[in-house]
Amino acid sequence: MAPCVAPRIAEAMEEVVSGVAPVIWLQGQSCSGCSVSLLDSEVPSPVTFLTQYISLGFHQTLSSATGGQAVDTVNKLIERGGYVLIAEGAVPVGMPKACRFGNETFSAQLARAARNAQAVISVGTCASFGGIPAAENNPTGAASVPDFLTQQGIKTAVIRIPGCPAHPDWLVGTVLQVLKFRLPPLDPLGRPKAFYARSLHDQCARFADYERERFARTYGEEGCLFKLGCLGPVTKADCNIRSWNGGINNCIRSGAPCVGCSGENFALKAKQPFSTKDTAARERETATKKVES
Repeated sequence: MAPCVAPRIAEAMEEVVSGVAPVIWLQGQSCSGCSVSLLDSEVPSPVTFLTQYISLGFHQTLSSATGGQAVDTVNKLIERGGYVLIAEGAVPVGMPKACRFGNETFSAQLARAARNAQAVISVGTCASFGGIPAAENNPTGAASVPDFLTQQGIKTAVIRIPGCPAHPDWLVGTVLQVLKFRLPPLDPLGRPKAFYARSLHDQCARFADYERERFARTYGEEGCLFKLGCLGPVTKADCNIRSWNGGINNCIRSGAPCVGCSGENFALKAKQPFSTKDTAARERETATKKVES
């Protein structure tokens, strides 16, 4: 971190701790996985982040307010404006009654909240790109949050934080950036470059195996996972250097190929598998063993 940046980061932390960083978290078509991921935050801890670092005005999973009290709370916050709006989940454009909040559809509430926000953060791949709800055939007409807001002519800045789920550091870091420095540098897809600038392949501990063409053919084998369907070469995120659960592990380190969950095409095609074994290579290997025996 540059010396000139450190004091401003400290100021941002003071602002969020002082409770002047209002946040509204709304949920559409989602599994709440990104909310659960946020609760796995290590530094700061989830309790510290939610009770001290931000002024969390409302969260549909975590807030204690229900019924009319919850509706009144959200309406007052939206009327006041000036908050950071975090949207989790896709927007059911073709089935507006799917995610109602009180007597309001999610799409109407989202549009209303986005107009008065200082910025919108679409957290998770469903919110960022449509994800699983927008998969091929898409009976609910699910759309990503940025696409929906564009269709509504809403000009509020939108930041994509994809991932299934998104890493808590990606969200916490982006919220701090927005509060103190405004929008972070974004890639062409609207993702913060701080987290999505390089492919997983370039940061992979198995990169040397790829260079030497040492490919794993079954799960649990040593070697590059490319022939098991790893999408690391075409997926941008820093999972391989940041890791999850307090930096303990990540998909590739645990022996599972990357499924590209932070990419714009994740789960959208019905024929897209989450893993692909090199069956031809395995057949050749089996045939060779038979000949040798």
